[in-house]
Amino acid sequence: MTNRFGDDASVAARALIAANRYLTLGTADASGAPWTSPVWFAATGDLSHVLWVSDAQARHSRNVAARPEVSLVIFDSTAPPGAAQAFYASAVAEQVAAADVDGAIAAYSRRSVQQGLPAWSVADVTGPARHRLYRAALRECFVLGAQDRRVPVPSLGPG
Repeated sequence: MTNRFGDDASVAARALIAANRYLTLGTADASGAPWTSPVWFAATGDLSHVLWVSDAQARHSRNVAARPEVSLVIFDSTAPPGAAQAFYASAVAEQVAAADVDGAIAAYSRRSVQQGLPAWSVADVTGPARHRLYRAALRECFVLGAQDRRVPVPSLGPG
């Protein structure tokens, strides 16, 4: 068995993304110095991207602007040793462009409201607002499989 979600890596990936609130975002600055940050996230409906809101001056935000290649992991940090499940991805991140903010903030806000948190609006992530909306286009994806092996996720589309 791949993991507790079954043998289908795509099913496992979708379940891990749905079940967790935070991802660990790995970035690097222009010189390559690494930095990781936990961020509350929402996935787009087709699971092609993950979204988060951050201060544009946060170290990870400045790193994304300098070097958009990122990595991320989504996992339950409360799992006991030997029972860990995780989703890993390489991605290309960016601040969401003005033309795309409406749809992206709607997806982010839906997830926020579903979890009992406040709704988000375009005004919360544009103009004089402190925060900006970011997204990472998922590229190479894996789940943690048996014997601590990374199992490729062939597709994250609707299952």
